[in-house]
Amino acid sequence: MEENLKDRLFMKKESGWKSVDENEKKNIFELSKKYIDFLNVSKTEREFIKSARKLADENGFKDIMEFESLKPGDKIYFVNRDKSMYLAVIGEDSIEKGLHIIGSHVDSPRLDLKPNPLIEEGGLAYFKTHYYGGIKKYQWTTIPLSIHGVLVKTNGEKINVNIGEDENDPIFTITDLLPHLAQNQMEKKLKDGVEGENLSLLVGSMPYDEKECSEQVKLNILNILNQKYGITEADFNSSELELVPQFKARTLGLDESMIAAYGQDDKVCAFTSLAAMMELGNVKTTAVCILSDKEEIGSMGNTGMESHMFDFFISEMLNKLGVNRPNLLDKVFCFSKMLSSDVDAGYDPLYASVSDKNNAGFIGKGISINKYTGARGKSGASDANAEFVAWVRNILEKNNILYQVAELGKVDIGGGGTIAYILANKGADVIDCGVPVLSMHAPYEVTSKFDVYSAYRTYKAFWNE
Repeated sequence: MEENLKDRLFMKKESGWKSVDENEKKNIFELSKKYIDFLNVSKTEREFIKSARKLADENGFKDIMEFESLKPGDKIYFVNRDKSMYLAVIGEDSIEKGLHIIGSHVDSPRLDLKPNPLIEEGGLAYFKTHYYGGIKKYQWTTIPLSIHGVLVKTNGEKINVNIGEDENDPIFTITDLLPHLAQNQMEKKLKDGVEGENLSLLVGSMPYDEKECSEQVKLNILNILNQKYGITEADFNSSELELVPQFKARTLGLDESMIAAYGQDDKVCAFTSLAAMMELGNVKTTAVCILSDKEEIGSMGNTGMESHMFDFFISEMLNKLGVNRPNLLDKVFCFSKMLSSDVDAGYDPLYASVSDKNNAGFIGKGISINKYTGARGKSGASDANAEFVAWVRNILEKNNILYQVAELGKVDIGGGGTIAYILANKGADVIDCGVPVLSMHAPYEVTSKFDVYSAYRTYKAFWNE
């Protein structure tokens, strides 16, 4: 009797794998394979949006600018400067009743080349960098890196760059001190062991054969780039070149239960929400998928979530549905519901001291819900109301989706934020709902395949509600 009472009253926090049959395991592994393949060609925000647009086109979605009018069942998207994207399936209910929005971000911590990056020092050529987002700088030394991005000439020609991913390409790295000479370095605080200005990418050592010339190694690198891309040093001024780990996304573990990859924050939620939207049929409430940029640096800028470009997309929907009028956009947002699909910090037994175990997200135990984020006294948080939390729980429970409610570490230890507050400020009900990640913001992050599948099921159920 006592055991039955415990079963009835206690929350169950067991591994999701315990309830998985062979058919579901097959589905989990098939989705994970698609995710791994997608990640390997979508390491940057531009590459992710390019892949997302291709997938949308293949699944019957069309650019909203191709429509003169919209009706229920129409599948639309809008690409914002090749770095963010909004997609929607028009629902049967009046849009005045609000939207069901899932919003993730496709940018990840990385190193960007400076506007004037190329230097020569001591017979070696380097690209100077400026790190993007929250990183542990020491993690970016002595690992293989690749260069991704675009160079744009003054005549408007855009050159796509991807060096290091192909097996025949060279790769790049950032050097570090050998232990024998690193006594002073190792006495520093960990965060100061590698300085931002020393995150310089080693790109060459061979001098150009021109005896009267100084900086011959730099000249040789520029000559190689000129021959390959037709650029000069000045063209770096109008470029967006990013350094990302050359590591491939791979299955992790002898049991093949996990995924190791760069950029899973937040591409794991972006991919699963995108995959779920591709499978939507007719929906009652208009379903919207946000793939935003710039979250790692505050969501500012015209491709970030703070931009009015998302408002423009929704306004275009209202215009082409033939219902727009003053203040309707505000009304739509105020009656909308949103899952901010961003990752959670997974509980790591090796670093247990930073987590409240009873309020932590564990990998392999399902989707992780964060009622609030923020720091210390919930500073900067969007704190979901209890009624909306219960509404989301109801969707998960009636669809037999395993979930856990968590927060980001112990009080006063740290904190973080997502795009949740931005839509909450517009009046929508919002809660963070994503995949727990180990080694978040590191060059190689870890997720559970079970959680990836749980996210996909969660987002699909939310839109079909």
